[in-house]
Amino acid sequence: MAADQPLVSIITINYNNTALTVDLLQSIGYLTYPNVEVIVVDNASKESPVEALHKAYPDVRLIMSPQNLGFAGGNNLGIKAAKGDYLFFVNNDTVLTPDMLEGLLGTFEAHPDAGVVSPKVHFYDAPGTIEFAGYEAVNMFSGRNAMVGSMKKDLGQYDQETPTHYAHGCAMMLPASVVREVGLMPEVYFLYYEELDWCQQIKNKGYTVYYQPKSLIYHKESMTVGKRSTLKTFYQNRNRILFMRRNAKAWPLMVFTMYYLCCTLPVNTLKYLLRKEKDHLRAFWQGTMWNVQHSLDKTT
Repeated sequence: MAADQPLVSIITINYNNTALTVDLLQSIGYLTYPNVEVIVVDNASKESPVEALHKAYPDVRLIMSPQNLGFAGGNNLGIKAAKGDYLFFVNNDTVLTPDMLEGLLGTFEAHPDAGVVSPKVHFYDAPGTIEFAGYEAVNMFSGRNAMVGSMKKDLGQYDQETPTHYAHGCAMMLPASVVREVGLMPEVYFLYYEELDWCQQIKNKGYTVYYQPKSLIYHKESMTVGKRSTLKTFYQNRNRILFMRRNAKAWPLMVFTMYYLCCTLPVNTLKYLLRKEKDHLRAFWQGTMWNVQHSLDKTT
């Protein structure tokens, strides 16, 4: 009986990409797990998605934000409306496989220390090719981290459920109780790194992040922002520095700062100059200077 099983709130954000969200909702309609509610937060899209989304999934709950609140802010609106025992955050540029929720829920049943779990992710345009099978730790020199297994053919080599350093922001499930304990997604990031920061806060509370290979989704990577947009350049650079400022201890932060000033800053400046990408150069420097202009106590 569905009523005997935990309610899962599926939360996604739509922003000027109704067709993508329709594809996601249609895949949700094929889920084998029976007890779900579906929440779509529209981040002030130019055209109303209401008719198309209700047609794709009649029971969808729509929250129409009057302004674009970014990834974290939009998801936080969904959290406040959600009634589920578990919250599943998923990008609208994904397609779910029918039995994926059962695998994610199984992680929480098997591991009392689980605070968040992400599924295996394949590239939508290259079925059978892995995008995500876990995350490596953030490198204290570069402030970056790599996805485990990315760009490799899926031959079953990452089919073991394991702890991982971070969840993938495109698909992650948390118990509602953990969200209540840790708090909402940090909205200061707007785009990128917010899920890494959130996972760090979850780990700081004593929970573990898991990767669950029994669950699979397909990701149409970077469809909303654009694969080489200046918006992406700005926020990825700004938030990489911000993440380190908020989460690195004194010595790693000093190492990161020296590496950034001596390597990252000049190398990227030269790269954009040689490519004659003045807009990206400007966005890169704006992301850097944002951190100079904003003290840490104003980024919480």
